Amino acid sequence: MKKFADSFNGLKIALTHKAVLIQVVLGVMAIIGGCIIRLDYYEWLAFVICIGLVIMSEIFNTAIEKIGDYLNNEYDERIKTIKDLSSGAVLVSALCALIVCLICVLRRIM
Repeated sequence: MKKFADSFNGLKIALTHKAVLIQVVLGVMAIIGGCIIRLDYYEWLAFVICIGLVIMSEIFNTAIEKIGDYLNNEYDERIKTIKDLSSGAVLVSALCALIVCLICVLRRIM
């Protein structure tokens, strides 16, 4: 049970970070939009997976940024590169989620 407590504590900490909170809000907005356009079962599966992956990648990105800050508070080009790579991963996951969302929405309106 302690592992679950630690995991929930990690989520609580993650939600204190603006970038993670933004992704959660966007995910909630996507869910509301999905309800409005009445997604079917498979579209909901795609939405949930995409939302989860984007939030998860943002949490990992935040953790990587925290590690970089812990290791060196001063500017370091190597740490900047690591942070940029991590941020790029979030962008890829968000763009893929956006594409899935657009496919589902366009399928509904066409």
